Amino acid sequence: MNQSISIRIPDDVRKNLKAISKKEGKPLSDLVRESLQKYITAYRFRQLRNMVLPFAEAQGIITDEDVYKDIS
Repeated sequence: MNQSISIRIPDDVRKNLKAISKKEGKPLSDLVRESLQKYITAYRFRQLRNMVLPFAEAQGIITDEDVYKDIS
């Protein structure tokens, strides 16, 4: 079920959103929904990363290269 929310944004943010909306050919609401979904995804990733980081560090997995080495 879709629900509406009301938010207040600064004029410059709305101006930028409108410009992007026009350039992308997407409604403002689609841009906001996509942005919120990306934020939620990044937030969840950070939470999961913080949970597993101590276990990875204990195994000596510190960098992206360490991960790549282990899965290659």
